[in-house]
Amino acid sequence: MIEELLPQTVVTVEAHGDEGVDAPLYPEEEALMGRAVLKRRREFTAVRSCARRAMDKLGVPAQPVLPGERGAPVWPDGLAGSMTHCQGYCAAALVRTVDLASLGIDAEPHAPLPEGVLSSVALPREAARIGALAEELPAVHWDRLLFSAKESVYKAWFPLTGKWLDFMEADLDLFADPGDHTRGGFRATLLVPGPRVGTRVVDHFTGRWITQKDLVATAIAVPHS
Repeated sequence: MIEELLPQTVVTVEAHGDEGVDAPLYPEEEALMGRAVLKRRREFTAVRSCARRAMDKLGVPAQPVLPGERGAPVWPDGLAGSMTHCQGYCAAALVRTVDLASLGIDAEPHAPLPEGVLSSVALPREAARIGALAEELPAVHWDRLLFSAKESVYKAWFPLTGKWLDFMEADLDLFADPGDHTRGGFRATLLVPGPRVGTRVVDHFTGRWITQKDLVATAIAVPHS
């Protein structure tokens, strides 16, 4: 599912159900899980199993994936990547930094957001736009899709800046593909000064989304130029 949203230079690995939840951890990772509840441990383990399989696809020796600042994964030199997990699904995406500047992926249950959450993640104009989309295409849970896309924005943003990005600091415009309302794209306009990538200052990200079965996934690939 995630693979369909990203350039061919990106390697993705997904796991469903209990796949990878009992994979071995490196001692450094195991130390972080000492007091973790079972659910957290299983998610942590499964998504790192995906990440190591992605490393193998790129010809990179398997190694620990430890959380760095604000919990963002620290990748081996020369790699950029992103991970995501939700109930019954996890995925990792990796790319060589010569091919892309940054990545962001996210997956969520394809269901409405809990009551009251939308107002804390959406600008008024975003809420108005997704309200109109929901009337036109009610099969898509646009509120959950907006949340997922904002998560992908943050995951693509943070490695480039090392700074927090609030939900209200990016204005997202979502759309469905003509003739196929199970997928589409989005543009995220940054409302704060963007990162410099090479000779340009990034003022927006573009991404793709897809719904499949009971999941919605979003992804952003940030090019060098």
